[in-house]
Amino acid sequence: MIRKTLIAAVCASAFFGASWQASAATYKSEEGTLTVDEVVGGLQHPWAVAFLPEGKGMLVTERPGSLRVVSPDGKLSAPISGVPQVWVQGQGGLLDVELSPDFAKDRMVYLTYAEAAPDGKTGGTAAGRGRLSQDMTRLEGFTRIFQQQPKLSVGNHFGSRIVFDRDGYLFIALGENNNRPTAQDLDKLQGKIVRLYPDGSIPDDNPFVGQKNVRPEIWSYGHRNQQGAALNPWTGTLWTNEHGPMGGDEINIIERGANYGWPISTFGIDYNGQPIPESKGKIVEGVTHPFHVWEKSPAISGMAFYDADTFQQWDHNVFVGALAAQVLIRLELKDDKVVHEERLLGELKSRIRDVRQGPDGYLYLLTDEEHGKLLKVGLAQ
Repeated sequence: MIRKTLIAAVCASAFFGASWQASAATYKSEEGTLTVDEVVGGLQHPWAVAFLPEGKGMLVTERPGSLRVVSPDGKLSAPISGVPQVWVQGQGGLLDVELSPDFAKDRMVYLTYAEAAPDGKTGGTAAGRGRLSQDMTRLEGFTRIFQQQPKLSVGNHFGSRIVFDRDGYLFIALGENNNRPTAQDLDKLQGKIVRLYPDGSIPDDNPFVGQKNVRPEIWSYGHRNQQGAALNPWTGTLWTNEHGPMGGDEINIIERGANYGWPISTFGIDYNGQPIPESKGKIVEGVTHPFHVWEKSPAISGMAFYDADTFQQWDHNVFVGALAAQVLIRLELKDDKVVHEERLLGELKSRIRDVRQGPDGYLYLLTDEEHGKLLKVGLAQ
């Protein structure tokens, strides 16, 4: 078991202070008046956000390849140096960012990104880590620790999200590069969740270790294009969400060695209006069924559990960003079931790429646009 050190909590007054609320835009919701503040704008297709400890702001990735710091007073830094070269093709580029569970000691920052094959014609998802300098201007000693093999994407379905569990294991949620059958192929890393040690080495207790012609990194398989992932704070289980084709977006609760069905099991159809060729139906024997399904795709992305005292109305809710639907989806949970859904902030007409709960109990959203924004969302007190 890997020792896990908790990152220090940050008080609300030190983190994009509550005084901003006086100027916040307001919108209606079932649980009260929503307040929305623009923390910073001018981001180029921002993809992910991670909170720095001790009230030092946030790290934000931009898909064209930049990692930046957003300071506590809402200022945007120049791009941090030392970030790997990324393959900016279609949906590819610089993707997720996460801090090491031991960041206070090791200052390690983890990134996922699209990486080109040697011929530059195809690519796949990679992950690496580097040490953030004390002045937060560079990543030192960045090293790739994982690469998706083979590289089959021509610009589609990279995923991906990074999650550390309570024991410090590293999970990476991957897309199937828009090559459907590969999600079921255990000799390939398309459409999988992999489980690694923080240095990229493979734990001996992964479910497929030692099996012939099976990648030992694999933790689960049968995924399409996973763009949201979070650890359930009450159970410690990993949840991910993924895009279906035309219909069939899913939330899944991830189990060791489980098959989540794509493409043999799906609630969606192909973009030409025909059934998915490999599909055997919505529910298929031997396949782990999704926890929650949207038969009409909102094109879901970032996901966050609400586990703070700041807004009691949101207790045990899950928030999911939506790209095509351009909303923030609020799901109420009870007894491990979704009992209600509300769609929020449609007035913004923005693609919600990432959703995170901040140390201050507010939600922080990234809008995936050429001039994207980081937004702070709460409820009027």
